[in-house]
Amino acid sequence: MKITKEPNKILHKKLAKVKTITPEIKELILDMKKTMVEAVGVGLAANQVGKDLQIFVIDEALAKENEVSDVYINPEITEFSKDTGVMEEGCLSIPEYWVDIKRSKKVKIKFMDENGNKQKIKARGFLARVLQHEYDHLQGALIKDRAK
Repeated sequence: MKITKEPNKILHKKLAKVKTITPEIKELILDMKKTMVEAVGVGLAANQVGKDLQIFVIDEALAKENEVSDVYINPEITEFSKDTGVMEEGCLSIPEYWVDIKRSKKVKIKFMDENGNKQKIKARGFLARVLQHEYDHLQGALIKDRAK
């Protein structure tokens, strides 16, 4: 799959919820994981491969290390900690652009995994940052928007 680059309009729109997890959705998820690994990313949202769907994937090792799913469908961050931190972030859709971004150090997120199971997790540290970054993509926000 090809990574969608800025200024493509799909990167700036709130994406559609997934109604049913079909074989095509499962295939898209596998393709997204492969594309993310090939691009040496830690996360990839569906609009970054041109799809108008609320799906993102994260690095499998990061997910395993934190004992969480690596697939997030129709996610909703339900709580952001007041405690924040600043860290430099990049984005596969904006090559060679890095910027300091302030984010919550802890979040709670609810979502569906690729099997349709509803989950709720608490995340902190780097995992919380990755989840917030990818969630932003599903809302049509990029790091350059956050940096303003």
